[in-house]
Amino acid sequence: MLIITDEAQRLAAVRRYQVLDTPPDGAFERITALAARLFQVPISIVSIVDSDRIWFKSHHGLDVDQIDREPGLCASAVLQGEPWLVNDARTDPRTLANPLVAGDLGLQFYAGVPLTTHDGYNLGTLCIIDQQPRELTEAEVASLTDLARVVVDELELRLAARRTVELESQLRQSAEDVARTLQRSLLPARVPAVPGLDIAARYHVANAEEVGGDFYDVIADPAGGCAVVVGDVCGKGTAAASLTGTARWVLRATVSESWTPAAALARLNTVLVRAQDEPGDYCTAALVAIAPVQDGRTTVTVGLAGHPHPLLVRADGTVQGLGTTAPVVGWTLEAGYTEMAAPMSSGDLLVLFTDGTLEVLGGHGATDDQEVRAVLAPLAGRPAEDVARALDDALSVVALRDDAAFVVVAVR
Repeated sequence: MLIITDEAQRLAAVRRYQVLDTPPDGAFERITALAARLFQVPISIVSIVDSDRIWFKSHHGLDVDQIDREPGLCASAVLQGEPWLVNDARTDPRTLANPLVAGDLGLQFYAGVPLTTHDGYNLGTLCIIDQQPRELTEAEVASLTDLARVVVDELELRLAARRTVELESQLRQSAEDVARTLQRSLLPARVPAVPGLDIAARYHVANAEEVGGDFYDVIADPAGGCAVVVGDVCGKGTAAASLTGTARWVLRATVSESWTPAAALARLNTVLVRAQDEPGDYCTAALVAIAPVQDGRTTVTVGLAGHPHPLLVRADGTVQGLGTTAPVVGWTLEAGYTEMAAPMSSGDLLVLFTDGTLEVLGGHGATDDQEVRAVLAPLAGRPAEDVARALDDALSVVALRDDAAFVVVAVR
């Protein structure tokens, strides 16, 4: 293999492996212990040659973490393409003046095999040291070389694992960005201002990497009222996004004409059933028509399609569910939808929500809305944003298993 000797490039390769100044590691400790035992030497080291020091990733038989680069024999070994052997340092001209030979260490024998990466950079060495002169046989040099390759394999494996983690992180971030953008496209850019009403809406995502099936919309009526819908389509991802988009825009087109919640749900049901060869895609929805507010009073008319009942919170704290249970939209043309009307006055709240809210407050699989009622009752008469923040807090107690959307409407 061609060894690249450019020092700047070699140091860049050292940085690439992110091994310098890492804590002791069992894999490398076992290699140095094995080398010392196999070659019957007191000292074995996995070294990494830095710009101004030789740092020891593992050191068996030597209580030192690093030495200066200048006197280090490993600094010479990394310039070679082959094992660097010093059989008798007292007579070898390369090491006569080396302080490691003349000093307290008393080094007399050194054998270092470069840790050569797959692309030709020597990071450091696997070396064995003795305080007595000796020679290695060709078989022993081959064994030391194989151990050095095991060290490099371990470094390469860790680099590959780190890159895999980084790639997964990038892919996850990309998926989250795409999901976030697509999710935003399925929600209104802003909640419209409606005379006499105070409105707040939220969408809590369970999994940032995929598009959820929940949605909400608030559609202002030129006459002064509005339509509010909260729904949940089957599935996740792009298929759910497509179904959500269809449901939202069918309802938008419907409520722009003369409409009622029951008629709008019936039309949506017809569109979804006829759009598929076999029933499979479906949607739950709570659709509310809110008449123009006059003197702090209005009327809300609620239609349901397999969805949790919206809750009307009176100014005195009493809570009631609105709407009559009916089938989901998208399963059968024979489904029928009804509606229920109720008056609202200043200080009253209307809260529409998806089943993700029920699951968090009432427990997984919950269909009872008593826990939601318990959260809402003390908030009677509060502004919509205050109520939304209280629901945000309640939903943040545990990790969401399903997306959660809600809309709060307060009569001023």
